[in-house]
Amino acid sequence: MKRAETHRLADLSSLSTFRLPARAAELIVLDSPEQLNAMPPADSQDLVLGGGSNTVFLGDFAGRVILNRLSGVSFESSGDDVLVTAAAGENWHGLVRRCIERGLHGLENLVMIPGSVGAAPMQNIGAYGVELADVFERLSAWDRQERRLVSLAPGDCAFNYRDSRFRSAEPGRFLITSVTLRLSTRFRPDTRYASLARALDCAGIRQPSARQLAAAVMRLRRHRLPDPARLPNAGSFFRNPVVTAVQASELLRQFPTLPHWSTQDGSVKLAAAWMIERLGFRGRRVGDAGVYHRHALVLVNHGRATARQLVGLVDEITTAVRNEFGIELDPEPQLIGSLQA
Repeated sequence: MKRAETHRLADLSSLSTFRLPARAAELIVLDSPEQLNAMPPADSQDLVLGGGSNTVFLGDFAGRVILNRLSGVSFESSGDDVLVTAAAGENWHGLVRRCIERGLHGLENLVMIPGSVGAAPMQNIGAYGVELADVFERLSAWDRQERRLVSLAPGDCAFNYRDSRFRSAEPGRFLITSVTLRLSTRFRPDTRYASLARALDCAGIRQPSARQLAAAVMRLRRHRLPDPARLPNAGSFFRNPVVTAVQASELLRQFPTLPHWSTQDGSVKLAAAWMIERLGFRGRRVGDAGVYHRHALVLVNHGRATARQLVGLVDEITTAVRNEFGIELDPEPQLIGSLQA
């Protein structure tokens, strides 16, 4: 059996799309399921890393980083559906494009989300009115506590808005090895999201094909979100806050143009970007850490940003939103480590 690569004092800056300087005491590269038995047991000082698009290192990491590079994709027919199983180390955007090319539908709105397949269930990724939970069938994972492979169904994962069992309740326990999605051979476009519907309308497209819908999403993302390879970032930095209907009603009396969406459980999701932009933060910089000039929800590294500059900017934004709206903003990416003295 091929042993997993191990590196001491490994540079992490290239493994996170925000590219802050950081090192790990140890880095293990997992690229074969046969290496799972040799994986160390779960430890509070462990971190499983995929594409690094949802992880920001605030300093050196004293523990062990496990880099998930498992690969492979398979397809299994199931009536009008197809079960697509992708290894956790596969690139998410690459998987979405591959499925669209094969005439498999349900992922069009999730195109161009950075990161790996294994990270998708961690935060229940979503965009333009669709989230992973809508097409999720099951996942396989190495239970590092019980030292065995397990299969977890949707009810086992505690999916929530940009959250799951793997992120909140039991971080570090499960090393996701593959994700299975139930996709349809019948295309049913989801164009409920207002900006997506407008983009299609402006293009004169009334009944989009799967490729047209995906292309519209990609145009929107390219306009609003910078390419991490050119301008390091971690995508949307803050979650849209979810409040009760009563809280939302009070806020909307004061701020009637605040964009909001009702959820299935009766709560209301508010647009964090609108609040941040209203307070004048779009384009704001603290050193080389800044708010992207096209989208107030995206924080960027203009080249030599430090963790201290980023944390300072985040504190400015969250304090201002709290004071103006009475709302607490939570970061969407994992913030790992603490500021160096």
